[in-house]
Amino acid sequence: MARYDDLRALYINCSLKPSGQGSNTQALMAVAIGVMQANGVSCEAIRAVDFDIAPGVQPDMRQAGFPQDAWPDIQAKVMAADILVIGTPIWLGDKSSVCTRVIERLYGYSGELNDKGQYAYYGRTAGCIVTGNEDGAKHCAMNLLYSLQHLGYVIPPQADAGWVGEAGPGPSYADDGSGGPQNDFTQRNTTFAAWNLMHMARMLKDAGGVPTHGNLPKAWAAGARFDHPNPEYR
Repeated sequence: MARYDDLRALYINCSLKPSGQGSNTQALMAVAIGVMQANGVSCEAIRAVDFDIAPGVQPDMRQAGFPQDAWPDIQAKVMAADILVIGTPIWLGDKSSVCTRVIERLYGYSGELNDKGQYAYYGRTAGCIVTGNEDGAKHCAMNLLYSLQHLGYVIPPQADAGWVGEAGPGPSYADDGSGGPQNDFTQRNTTFAAWNLMHMARMLKDAGGVPTHGNLPKAWAAGARFDHPNPEYR
């Protein structure tokens, strides 16, 4: 079996609750973290709400007039990770406001280039975990996975997992009697997602990332057209 002990995973929990308060999203993320750690993956989990993350789409919003911005330090963790997992609760059928800000800040760095001249997130893989007690898990996953692949991440098969209880007020994932930790569908999908993320990260690392032909911004700007059917278009 392949080794995974040279891989690093970053889990960003976009709960509205700061550290020290119970998080249902963190409880489900812990399942995926446990699978990865059992296979030697170095995992770090942070709660975005613990940090003073400025709004905006620049890599460092202090340069755009904000007095504080913790995002550059978080971005460094993102760039050190082979695997990124975004976790979010569901509010009004959508991802949390904290999650939206995280995606916006990831987007603000996506125009940077890696050491091969590709966009910064090429050669990395990502997935998501969603919790709530209302409809919207697939909607949130659709939104997050589209956003992550658009930024440059490779999304493996079945890279999302979630749990929603009965619609309306009621127990959340980690609450007594919710049934979430015993739900076979949720536990299976979370385990599958963890493994698929590890497999994809292994494949990308062993292959040296995504091949560079056809996706180099500076080469395109210099006139390369990579087999475009009309290279003289203007």
